[in-house]
Amino acid sequence: MPGFGDPRGSSYEVSTGTTIIAIEFEGGIVIGSDSRVSAGDAVVNRAFNKLAPLHSNIFCALSGSAADCQAVADMVHYYLEAHSMEVEGPPLVIAAANLVKGVSYKYKEELSAHLIVAGWDKKHGGQVFGTLGGMITRQPFAIGGSGSSYIYGYVDSIYKPGMTLEQCERFVVHALSLAMSRDGSSGGVIFLATVTKDGKKERVISGDNIPKFYDL
Repeated sequence: MPGFGDPRGSSYEVSTGTTIIAIEFEGGIVIGSDSRVSAGDAVVNRAFNKLAPLHSNIFCALSGSAADCQAVADMVHYYLEAHSMEVEGPPLVIAAANLVKGVSYKYKEELSAHLIVAGWDKKHGGQVFGTLGGMITRQPFAIGGSGSSYIYGYVDSIYKPGMTLEQCERFVVHALSLAMSRDGSSGGVIFLATVTKDGKKERVISGDNIPKFYDL
């Protein structure tokens, strides 16, 4: 089973190898990921988008088994579509996070999926939720995947409350670039999404546009 950076193949427990990150700012969120998917020692997809839309203004970043993560995202997307019809409006971000938590906990023995949920709603603005082991925690920013262990020092030193949209985008891109340069399970291109009251904006950063911090 291909996984997001699984270094050992399907005969072993699937690794959560990847790098995902999300951050809140006044008016929205920025969420990003690398794009490498591997099975054993082979990279099976260099440019897989690990930012799955759960609803119009809500994303989740995927870390774990590729199939498991996509199954959780698809299930939650279906539930949110039904929920939005019932309430006759877009769902709250906390509702999406609770659904991810519920599915992840219900199938915790069968799934390897560790997701970050982030989005914007009219009631609470931009929000980031970490979901792990049947728990959800709102955080000003969250990182995950094997690449996160390489960038804790960076994000702790750079993050400060009240960052602007531009600062948050730079924060996410630089963190991902650093993780991709150090973590063998992270790589490819950077997928970036920004969500505000005006909607979502997605883009891909590749090649020479990915920042470099030293010469190889």
